[in-house]
Amino acid sequence: MSEKCNQLHLWFNNLRKLTFPFDDKNIPLNGIYILFEKGELAHGTHRVVRIGAHTGTNQLASRLKQHFINENKDRSIFRKNIGRSLLNKENDPFIKKWNIDLTSRKAKEKYAHLIDFEKQNEIEKKVTEYIQNNFSFVVFQVENKERRLRLESKIISTISLCRECFSSKDWLGLFSPERKIRESGLWLVNELYKEPLSDDDIYPNLVHH
Repeated sequence: MSEKCNQLHLWFNNLRKLTFPFDDKNIPLNGIYILFEKGELAHGTHRVVRIGAHTGTNQLASRLKQHFINENKDRSIFRKNIGRSLLNKENDPFIKKWNIDLTSRKAKEKYAHLIDFEKQNEIEKKVTEYIQNNFSFVVFQVENKERRLRLESKIISTISLCRECFSSKDWLGLFSPERKIRESGLWLVNELYKEPLSDDDIYPNLVHH
């Protein structure tokens, strides 16, 4: 996997890097995003720390805004995981409340009275600040939803199976309560260690995209 992961890193790092604030005009309507984080290196370049896509039509920019801008951790598992790590790093017991998903009306009725929303908003702001200051990303177009999700899964697997990609000793993800995040060095828990990219995937779908 190391050779394929090396190819991916070189290819992704040669694409146009975007940071916050980003212009929607630079983002295709449909596609995959690749995140890099300050201080994280692999294969002699910036290390990929998250791979993501979207299920809705024409929603790539919207998905990125859910991570970078919209302060609602229940709409972005990435935001939730950054918050968990920040709270865990400080041994803050609020992490138990942060883990509660308040998306449904039933959940709101059951748990809202337990939440200190002033504190929650404060953590959301810290998450936003961390993401906007520490992450850059590249995007590439993949129109077809099934192909997009299949490629996303295989890229995640390829990078998670690589023996040459490690987090730095200062990586925030090492404070994550999620073992899979700590061990993989990726802000992900799904699609790890599954089916990697084949040569047939890499050459027609990625390198010669």
